[in-house]
Amino acid sequence: MPFSDLGLSDKVLAAVAAAGYTKPTPIQEQAIPQVLARRDVLGIAQTGTGKTAAFVLPMLTMLEKGRARARMPRTLILEPTRELAAQVEESFSGYGVNHRLNVALLIGGVSFDNQDAKLTRGVDVLIATPGRLLDHTERGGLLLTGVELLVIDEADRMLDMGFIPDIERICKLVPFTRQTLFFTATMPPEIQRVTNQFLHNPVRVEVSRPATTVDAIAQSLVKSGREGYQKREILRRLIRSADGLKNAIIFCNRKREVATLHRSLLRHGFSAVALHGDMDQSARMAALDQFRKGEVTLLVASDVAARGLDIPDVSHIFNFDVPHHADDYVHRIGRTGRAGRSGTAITIVAPADMKAVATIEKLIGQPINWSGEPPGPEETSEEPVKFGSSRSSRSSPEGRRSKPPQGQRQTDKRRKQHSTDNVTPLETARRRQPSAPAAEHADDIENHLPAFLLRPVRIKA
Repeated sequence: MPFSDLGLSDKVLAAVAAAGYTKPTPIQEQAIPQVLARRDVLGIAQTGTGKTAAFVLPMLTMLEKGRARARMPRTLILEPTRELAAQVEESFSGYGVNHRLNVALLIGGVSFDNQDAKLTRGVDVLIATPGRLLDHTERGGLLLTGVELLVIDEADRMLDMGFIPDIERICKLVPFTRQTLFFTATMPPEIQRVTNQFLHNPVRVEVSRPATTVDAIAQSLVKSGREGYQKREILRRLIRSADGLKNAIIFCNRKREVATLHRSLLRHGFSAVALHGDMDQSARMAALDQFRKGEVTLLVASDVAARGLDIPDVSHIFNFDVPHHADDYVHRIGRTGRAGRSGTAITIVAPADMKAVATIEKLIGQPINWSGEPPGPEETSEEPVKFGSSRSSRSSPEGRRSKPPQGQRQTDKRRKQHSTDNVTPLETARRRQPSAPAAEHADDIENHLPAFLLRPVRIKA
């Protein structure tokens, strides 16, 4: 089915043709007619399936009639991150070249006064993150009573980031009669509850089974030691030996690891930029822009970049860390193998990650092949964690140690005290001395003890 059969306006069709698209994706083909029919839509699809265009194109058609009023946007799009919001704005700029619409972006890290000035001029499309949107409404500079269409994008990501209470507040601020479009990759119980509460007889559009991976992505696992330097060495080897590597995104679980790995790659002569939540907005957008334009080869990122970002033609994905949540694995590797292209996803696995790998394989419904030998039983068995290890006991549930009950702690304390009651001061001093490396100095240490500590002590029965 061509785009011309979906009911889009001539202006939108001309923009789509100019962008080089001739055939809609499955979610676009199913969702666009329903949106134009003013139905609520529940869209379930993974990243890279064309979800953004599925609501941007019909919105442009619908907004050709009417005009915006000051501080009262006509449509509202909610995104979980600044990057996703900025990306949707770019989509409106691209597909809306034949329209004269006012589009405003409300995100953190940008001047509040400049955003307020745009709202004053009137906004047809308001794209926002929940926190900054509520800031504007609480200050009285934004009214949501004129919203005709509400889009909640990446709802499962909203849940992960703790935005569901904010989403509920916003839904109560917009008119009850608005049209709602709700897009998510998965349907956990909390998301199901929200859809039941705020969507009215929605049309369910599901183009793929939740939490499935694209067949065009070649997935593999590589064994590593538990230390960070071991994983960094393996990653460098994998990058150098990768076939057909054009560019790559490297995912880490923590912001600190992103910064450490980025510095390490630069020291070893790789072309890389970093992307994580502690960077200011200008630095984040600059890093993404460099990567998109091909000025750098590697993007080291936390999961802030895992969902929804439209970075075309990524050839490789490297999971430096196995993700904590199995769903995140699907979203991470979904950055490659887009639009019919092939891709490669390689995950570095430390001994403590085997349980997480098993959970991922269960979720995607298939085993992931090992590149080389998998860890043996002796490697995956629990080992005492050394101080300074890259994975401390706090980083994995199985490594946590619960505190004993209060009564047990008191008992242990009494036992310890009893065991030392009959020890002489000389013996106590000797116990405190260093052992093996300093054994040759033991006599000198003893000779420097005060004389009263060398006297025998009589212990009364």
